[in-house]
Amino acid sequence: MTYEETLHYLYTSIPVFQHSGGSAYKPGLDTTITLDNHFGNPHKAYRTIHVAGTNGKGSVSHLLAAILRQSGYKVGLYTSPHLIDFRERIRVNGEMISKEYVIDFVERNRSFFEPLHPSFFELTSCLAFDYFRAQQVDFAVIEVGLGGRLDSTNIISPILSVITNISLDHVQFLGDTVEKIASEKAGIIKKGVPALIGEAENKNVAQVFIDKANQVGTSVSFAQKENVLKAAHLTEVGKWDFDTTDYGKLSGELGGEVQIKNAATVLSATRLLKAAGVTIPSEAVRETFARVVELTGLMGRWQQIHTNPKVICDTGHNVGGWEYLKTQLERESDRHPHLFMVVGMVNDKDINGVLSLMPKNAYYFFTQASIQRAMPANDFATLAANHGLKGEVCHSVPEAIKSALARADEKDMLFIGGSTFIVADALPLFQTDNK
Repeated sequence: MTYEETLHYLYTSIPVFQHSGGSAYKPGLDTTITLDNHFGNPHKAYRTIHVAGTNGKGSVSHLLAAILRQSGYKVGLYTSPHLIDFRERIRVNGEMISKEYVIDFVERNRSFFEPLHPSFFELTSCLAFDYFRAQQVDFAVIEVGLGGRLDSTNIISPILSVITNISLDHVQFLGDTVEKIASEKAGIIKKGVPALIGEAENKNVAQVFIDKANQVGTSVSFAQKENVLKAAHLTEVGKWDFDTTDYGKLSGELGGEVQIKNAATVLSATRLLKAAGVTIPSEAVRETFARVVELTGLMGRWQQIHTNPKVICDTGHNVGGWEYLKTQLERESDRHPHLFMVVGMVNDKDINGVLSLMPKNAYYFFTQASIQRAMPANDFATLAANHGLKGEVCHSVPEAIKSALARADEKDMLFIGGSTFIVADALPLFQTDNK
């Protein structure tokens, strides 16, 4: 098979949550364990760091992987979903897995895994673990797909477990309260493995993690209590300057309000890794914060993809993420004559909760991503009108962006988001700008 044929096979023969949602969700670890045993438990060949959380886990995972790489280690990074190319999910030292490896893995093993009917995520997790062993990595940073306790990645025995934060998302699978969701994500906390919580301002949520750590027999720390950040200043170009306790001044490449909390989480994690005997030079941390996009290929985190007009995309897709985006967009709207929004969402999110946080002084292009889970643009626009949001309906992301750019002047701003998949459809349209 060619690479394109292999992807078509993966997307059409096994359930893909990215495209179809709940019908592709398979709770439980039985299939993953069977697959893992077949491949000889590849994740045991290197040290791992496990990262869960409702928001921020992608940024934190990329930052930690880059810090370890800049410290001289060979580092695997497994994240999801991808935005443009499936291979974004599996990287070693920033380089995507080769097409040939993906093809060979499927061809060699399909006779074994087809009778098991694994989910797309179960199979790709095993592919990642297998690839990292073949590449002889020193470390692999593994991002949880959904939840934690029953996630396919939860077969690993990490040296550090990180949970970035908790807010309501995937409630149909994880529970309808933050405490229930915290309990599911706390499932990655293991005996003797230090646990780090990035943000838990809710006392009941914090107690869930404390209780779980006590139950399994390990320590838990909270980044917000670690005093790793003294101050954060947003520069005129939308980046962060951090004054840190351990590394002095850091220049952060990633923009967006949420990156303050992410930075505190990552800096706290480096303390725990160093305590575990991992060598992390100060310069590795400085270089990573300044160059994480270049080092890892991270996209879609308050990313500027065009100038004149300024175009920003962000993958924030739930209430927790939009609480930060609301602040950021309010700040930006004061700097530009007009704010335009190309937005859409998938139909299994708290859509009204997110719409209540979107700016009312903007003009909207309501649209839908090219996946089954996308809420139809007309339905989304109807809900948005109930929140006082005004604009027009466009039935595809390219159509919406074309209409928005035609309307915007050079000094205006265009925001693209509401869903990871809106950003995924948008990025290829701006690739020339980003090369």
